[in-house]
Amino acid sequence: MSNLGTEQRDLKLSAWNIKRLSIMAIFIALSAVGALIKIPSPVGTIGMDSAPGFFSALAFGGPTGAIVIAFGHLLTSAVVGFPMTIPVHLYIAFQMALWALCYRWVNEKLGLIPAIIVGIILNGVVSSFAMYPLMGMGGVIGLMPFLVIGAALNVIISAIAYKAIKGSRLI
Repeated sequence: MSNLGTEQRDLKLSAWNIKRLSIMAIFIALSAVGALIKIPSPVGTIGMDSAPGFFSALAFGGPTGAIVIAFGHLLTSAVVGFPMTIPVHLYIAFQMALWALCYRWVNEKLGLIPAIIVGIILNGVVSSFAMYPLMGMGGVIGLMPFLVIGAALNVIISAIAYKAIKGSRLI
């Protein structure tokens, strides 16, 4: 009988329980839909796929948001055939996961408005400069306006959605 109590406690403490996996699956599916909504850009992989990941980071925790946003980027890249090669897109997915963690952290420490600003700067400006070794400064400057617009749309949509349901029983 005591073994049953231990199993139930382990299930409740598990970070990867059914509820969390279901939430991630739902938001990854939303990222897939967002991946089909493209922002015209030189690379073709900027879309509305990261809003569900940024929202998940705020609502359900940094690791959940990081997983959702990384899969979202990979789905967007897959839709257009991984134009910058699979290893580069894995690197970008890792960056996006890191940005989701930072977004969540800044929201917890400083509030939603600073988190929005940091999210846009990281996803728009810093991600552009991270492409410098591959594209050079001309590529960075050419890519940055599109990334900043995409980042702003995704981050602001996630913040509005989070603000709308914050404090409800939904999250």
